Amino acid sequence: MKDNNLKNIKNTATITALPSEGRGVVGQDIHVFAPATVANVVCGFDVLGFAVNEPGDEVVMRITNKPGITISKITGDDGRLPLDPAKNTVSVSVQHYLNSVCREDIGLDIELHKKMPIGSGLGSSSASTVAGLFAIKTLLGDETDAATLLPFAMKGEEMACGHGHADNVAPALMGGFVLIRSYEPLDVVRLPHPAGLYCAIVFPDVDVPTREARQIIRKNIQMKDAVIQWGNIAGLVSGLFMNDIDLIGRSMKDILVEPVRSMLIPDFYRMREIAMSLGAVSFGISGSGPSVFAFTKDEETARLITKKLQAHLTSIKIGSNIYVSTINDKGPRVL
Repeated sequence: MKDNNLKNIKNTATITALPSEGRGVVGQDIHVFAPATVANVVCGFDVLGFAVNEPGDEVVMRITNKPGITISKITGDDGRLPLDPAKNTVSVSVQHYLNSVCREDIGLDIELHKKMPIGSGLGSSSASTVAGLFAIKTLLGDETDAATLLPFAMKGEEMACGHGHADNVAPALMGGFVLIRSYEPLDVVRLPHPAGLYCAIVFPDVDVPTREARQIIRKNIQMKDAVIQWGNIAGLVSGLFMNDIDLIGRSMKDILVEPVRSMLIPDFYRMREIAMSLGAVSFGISGSGPSVFAFTKDEETARLITKKLQAHLTSIKIGSNIYVSTINDKGPRVL
């Protein structure tokens, strides 16, 4: 993804060089939270995603007097993430941003605090990357729209999973429900959504690496299957604009990716059966999994579904984390 794709993001301004004087005082620091996201939203592979209120990741960034980026601390990752700034998605994306605004002279120290599971299918790498980018943007007084950071965030996704997709980083940066209409050129649209829509999320404690989950997807599909999928995506977007939760629910069907990826998630169809019987509007895989999610019309139903699904996973000796959230319209924030 080329940095000049910045100009192709709708309703945002192109980033220009930032002055070195008066911007970024040595010793200044900032603490930023960025949210988890649900990508694909069942039928919208690589083009749809939304942000949730929890979980998320946090970055503490300090300006230092030695040019260059260092990562001094990572917590919550069980030692899985690199401290080497050339190999960490946060520092790599921040460096791309600094290059674009001609501020390679600045020194940064980064602490990354993982507050969400790695490999969960909830945009763990994108939450970290977005928190870092929002932190440096704020420290340097960059007043352009947060969405202008999207190409840099996609650099982090490319490093994390081998593919610079935007269905996690776009909603994490912009908040809300997001459609990536095009990647070449980059064209991102923020969609409306019903205010009363709740999301019930369950993360089973099993390993589904994103790279491997992408590799098993079919490379060729039949036209009749494509037509079904197009109809479902159009129906979902229409339901969002019309505040029609029932239309949203019946449109969230995937005949292309889910049948393959569901094999990597224990008892996926049994969990769907449980969720739908308890009043879920829809049920599907979050991103590449193993997390699953359900839309509901109220918080009580969402909490009931997460508890019942967690109990089912416990019965088959699988641990899990559960979350209930509305759609997060704010994206990253300073703590």
